[in-house]
Amino acid sequence: MKKLVKLEELAMWVASAYVLYRLQVDWWWYLLLLLGPDISMIGYAAGNKTGGIIYNLFHHKAIAIAVMIGGWILGDTTVLCIGLVLFGHSSMDRLFGYGLKLKEGFKFTHLGEIGKK
Repeated sequence: MKKLVKLEELAMWVASAYVLYRLQVDWWWYLLLLLGPDISMIGYAAGNKTGGIIYNLFHHKAIAIAVMIGGWILGDTTVLCIGLVLFGHSSMDRLFGYGLKLKEGFKFTHLGEIGKK
Protein backbone atom coordinates (compact mmCIF):
# COMPACT_ATOMS: atom_id res chain seq x y z
CA MET A 1 0.00 0.00 0.00
CA LYS A 2 2.86 2.39 0.82
CA LYS A 3 4.17 2.15 -2.75
CA LEU A 4 0.72 2.89 -4.13
CA VAL A 5 0.41 6.02 -1.98
CA LYS A 6 3.87 7.18 -3.09
CA LEU A 7 2.88 6.59 -6.72
CA GLU A 8 -0.23 8.69 -6.15
CA GLU A 9 1.84 11.53 -4.66
CA LEU A 10 4.26 11.32 -7.60
CA ALA A 11 1.32 11.60 -10.01
CA MET A 12 0.03 14.72 -8.22
CA TRP A 13 3.51 16.29 -8.21
CA VAL A 14 3.96 15.62 -11.93
CA ALA A 15 0.41 16.85 -12.67
CA SER A 16 1.07 20.17 -10.95
CA ALA A 17 4.29 20.64 -12.92
CA TYR A 18 2.44 19.74 -16.12
CA VAL A 19 -0.28 22.31 -15.47
CA LEU A 20 2.42 24.94 -14.87
CA TYR A 21 3.93 23.89 -18.20
CA ARG A 22 0.55 24.15 -19.95
CA LEU A 23 0.08 27.63 -18.47
CA GLN A 24 3.42 28.54 -20.06
CA VAL A 25 4.79 30.11 -16.89
CA ASP A 26 8.37 31.31 -16.52
CA TRP A 27 11.05 28.77 -15.54
CA TRP A 28 11.41 30.11 -11.98
CA TRP A 29 7.95 28.78 -11.06
CA TYR A 30 9.49 25.31 -11.19
CA LEU A 31 12.12 26.36 -8.65
CA LEU A 32 9.29 27.58 -6.41
CA LEU A 33 7.62 24.20 -6.89
CA LEU A 34 10.71 22.48 -5.54
CA LEU A 35 11.76 24.84 -2.75
CA GLY A 36 9.39 27.76 -2.21
CA PRO A 37 7.01 26.52 0.50
CA ASP A 38 9.93 25.37 2.65
CA ILE A 39 10.52 29.02 3.59
CA SER A 40 7.78 28.31 6.13
CA MET A 41 10.34 26.43 8.25
CA ILE A 42 11.38 29.85 9.53
CA GLY A 43 8.30 29.63 11.74
CA TYR A 44 10.16 27.15 13.92
CA ALA A 45 12.22 30.08 15.23
CA ALA A 46 9.10 30.92 17.27
CA GLY A 47 8.84 27.40 18.72
CA ASN A 48 7.56 23.98 17.75
CA LYS A 49 3.84 24.74 17.95
CA THR A 50 4.03 27.99 15.98
CA GLY A 51 6.48 26.46 13.52
CA GLY A 52 4.18 23.51 12.92
CA ILE A 53 1.17 25.76 12.32
CA ILE A 54 3.01 27.97 9.84
CA TYR A 55 4.65 25.00 8.10
CA ASN A 56 1.29 23.22 7.79
CA LEU A 57 -0.36 26.31 6.29
CA PHE A 58 2.15 26.14 3.44
CA HIS A 59 1.93 22.35 3.07
CA HIS A 60 -1.78 21.55 3.47
CA LYS A 61 -3.32 20.37 0.21
CA ALA A 62 -6.80 21.71 1.04
CA ILE A 63 -5.33 25.21 1.41
CA ALA A 64 -3.46 24.76 -1.88
CA ILE A 65 -6.67 23.69 -3.62
CA ALA A 66 -8.54 26.68 -2.14
CA VAL A 67 -5.84 29.01 -3.48
CA MET A 68 -6.04 27.36 -6.93
CA ILE A 69 -9.82 27.67 -6.99
CA GLY A 70 -9.55 31.30 -5.89
CA GLY A 71 -7.13 32.01 -8.72
CA TRP A 72 -9.39 30.26 -11.22
CA ILE A 73 -12.53 32.10 -10.06
CA LEU A 74 -10.73 35.45 -10.06
CA GLY A 75 -9.08 34.73 -13.40
CA ASP A 76 -5.72 35.42 -11.75
CA THR A 77 -3.02 33.15 -13.18
CA THR A 78 -0.50 34.18 -10.52
CA VAL A 79 -2.78 33.06 -7.67
CA LEU A 80 -3.58 29.85 -9.56
CA CYS A 81 0.14 29.16 -9.98
CA ILE A 82 0.80 29.80 -6.29
CA GLY A 83 -1.83 27.17 -5.48
CA LEU A 84 -0.24 24.76 -7.95
CA VAL A 85 3.17 25.30 -6.37
CA LEU A 86 1.79 24.69 -2.87
CA PHE A 87 -0.05 21.56 -4.02
CA GLY A 88 2.83 20.11 -6.03
CA HIS A 89 5.36 20.80 -3.32
CA SER A 90 3.17 19.11 -0.72
CA SER A 91 2.91 16.04 -2.95
CA MET A 92 6.68 16.02 -3.45
CA ASP A 93 7.26 16.25 0.30
CA ARG A 94 4.87 13.38 1.01
CA LEU A 95 6.53 11.30 -1.70
CA PHE A 96 9.80 11.65 0.24
CA GLY A 97 8.17 10.99 3.62
CA TYR A 98 7.70 14.54 4.93
CA GLY A 99 4.20 15.09 6.21
CA LEU A 100 2.26 17.73 8.07
CA LYS A 101 3.99 18.64 11.31
CA LEU A 102 2.85 17.83 14.83
CA LYS A 103 3.32 20.18 17.79
CA GLU A 104 6.16 18.04 19.20
CA GLY A 105 8.67 19.30 16.64
CA PHE A 106 9.78 19.32 13.03
CA LYS A 107 10.64 15.63 12.78
CA PHE A 108 7.19 14.53 14.04
CA THR A 109 4.69 14.29 11.16
CA HIS A 110 1.35 12.74 10.33
CA LEU A 111 3.30 10.16 8.33
CA GLY A 112 5.49 9.21 11.28
CA GLU A 113 8.79 10.38 12.66
CA ILE A 114 11.30 11.61 10.09
CA GLY A 115 14.53 9.63 10.13
CA LYS A 116 13.15 6.82 12.28
CA LYS A 117 13.93 3.40 10.85
